[in-house]
Amino acid sequence: MEQQAADVLLATQTALSQASALAVQYSFSVLGAVILLVLGWALAGFTSRWAYEGLSRVRGIDETLARFFTNVLRYALLILVFITVLGQFGVQTASIIAALGAAGLAIGLALQGTLQNIAAGIMLLILRPFRVGEYIETSSVAGTVREIGLFATELRTGDGLYRLAPNSTLWNTPITNFSREPTRQNDVKIKVAYEDDIDLAMGTLMGLAKADSRVLPSPAPSVFIDSIADGAIFVTLRYWAKTGDWWSLSRDMVKRVKLAFDEKGRPATLSDTSDATPTKKSNGRTAAEKQAATRQ
Repeated sequence: MEQQAADVLLATQTALSQASALAVQYSFSVLGAVILLVLGWALAGFTSRWAYEGLSRVRGIDETLARFFTNVLRYALLILVFITVLGQFGVQTASIIAALGAAGLAIGLALQGTLQNIAAGIMLLILRPFRVGEYIETSSVAGTVREIGLFATELRTGDGLYRLAPNSTLWNTPITNFSREPTRQNDVKIKVAYEDDIDLAMGTLMGLAKADSRVLPSPAPSVFIDSIADGAIFVTLRYWAKTGDWWSLSRDMVKRVKLAFDEKGRPATLSDTSDATPTKKSNGRTAAEKQAATRQ
């Protein structure tokens, strides 16, 4: 009995000493892990704020893009800190990194379309083919840009409808921006009969252009014979105007041309190919101009 009691006492003492050693060992590991978490969290926050301030100073970097990059940097640093903390407890971090890589690949394949929109959104924010408030037109969508996000772009159509366009569809198609350039050209084409005075017709068109202050003096307006066909002469008035005046001026010019030739007793026939006249091929363009006029 005494021997058994001694053995039990010895085993208890051994277990307590081992537990004490483990407690001391892991207490330092836990303390180090806590310190690493606190320092890593603070470092990630400081680094993300520093990166955001630096990107905000770069000209051409959108705020949405700056926040996206800083958030990616912050979460990457937090993941690195978490893996380092696990290493403090003897966990094989190589297997964790491999598992994260496999999970990232699976998520990337599952969200392939979404990632394409994100990539397209980043390129749109960097290259800036359009900005908020500008009117754009593509083969599939047209409207005033309201917001450019990482996944999609919000637009308001010419008839007041809300439209959400995925960024990938905007990035992979030609974009016409009606608001970007400060000035814009317009042609008004008329058809004059052979027996009419061609010099009088050309002089009348030039007089109308010079009489309107919205027509820019440079480049100077010009009048020329465009073609001769179908028993008539086609004369074109070409002028430049500010983008904000283009819509109203093009409408007014068509009316003034008609009235001016009516007064002279030689009615002019506006050609169907005039930029100021809607055609089947210019339905989208006409809607774009109406929306531009609405914003003025």
